[in-house]
Amino acid sequence: MTSDAGDRLKTLLPESAAARLQSLRLSEGRATLVLDATGLAAGDREAMEASVRQALAGDEAVAEVRVAMMADKSAAAAPEKPAVVQKIIAVGSGKGGVGKSTVATNLAVALARSGRKVGLVDADIYGPSQARLLGTEGQKPVAHDNRLVPVASQWGVPVLSMAHLSDPGQAIAWRGPMASGAVTQLLEGHWDDAEILVVDLPPGTGDIQLTMLQKFKPAGAVIVSTPQDLALMDATRAAELFAKGGVPVIGVVENMAGYICPHCGEVSDPFGAGGAEAAARTMDTAFLGRIPLDIAIRREGDAGTPTAAGEGPQAEAFAALARSIADWLDSR
Repeated sequence: MTSDAGDRLKTLLPESAAARLQSLRLSEGRATLVLDATGLAAGDREAMEASVRQALAGDEAVAEVRVAMMADKSAAAAPEKPAVVQKIIAVGSGKGGVGKSTVATNLAVALARSGRKVGLVDADIYGPSQARLLGTEGQKPVAHDNRLVPVASQWGVPVLSMAHLSDPGQAIAWRGPMASGAVTQLLEGHWDDAEILVVDLPPGTGDIQLTMLQKFKPAGAVIVSTPQDLALMDATRAAELFAKGGVPVIGVVENMAGYICPHCGEVSDPFGAGGAEAAARTMDTAFLGRIPLDIAIRREGDAGTPTAAGEGPQAEAFAALARSIADWLDSR
């Protein structure tokens, strides 16, 4: 974005939003703004976001507007008192390739957009992807008091991942204890006043999952699966591991559910339909909803612009998931 374009867009913002503007970027017709939401109630945040969208919608250079709300860290926190993450949400799956990391990213962004203070840990040591999904590739965390400081993202979600600590494409050939130690470092980072920490677990039921259960005890777990039988069998195993560890399963998400042809509008189900909902009933747990199979979600993930930061039916699917999980947490 040129400085002229940025200055022009800033002049279009309502005074209340301009005073809280942290950053503004225009790229390929997409205007991305980060606003300071400190002290604002949920209704005020929604009203400010709506006013920003309306103000920029008429600019010929803007095809899409994305708004992230951030809350400042509490300046009153005593420096000698260690910060405590109140509630950890583990996002797991029985097998790889079901879109678990994409769901974890968009869940964290959707929770942040609703006003929650959220952090994201990429616990998939061998296949980290959160740096790409949140657009933080190439950034390195610093250490303070022997603890890592999370990398800030433009979506209001700080993140720690092995991708921030290793070279791009580097193979991590570690045995279980080393991988578990690395996850411990990520989870014990300076998460400050985060009230929710979303943890993107590796697929399966191995050492890293056991470390989570034994050392950090998540408040709850979300199981991600595609609808076909093979994925559901493995998802059931993942849910069983959390149950044995005394961690309640919040529910099951059916990902890649339903494909709408962009040419004819016909809906097809290449991975089946309804399987995850049926599995949730069998496991006696909640069904949290379906995330559509949509190329836009893949493209936006690859570009580091999470779908949940935008608008439309795909973003609403993640927003609905975040509301369900937030309601579950608030009821505990």
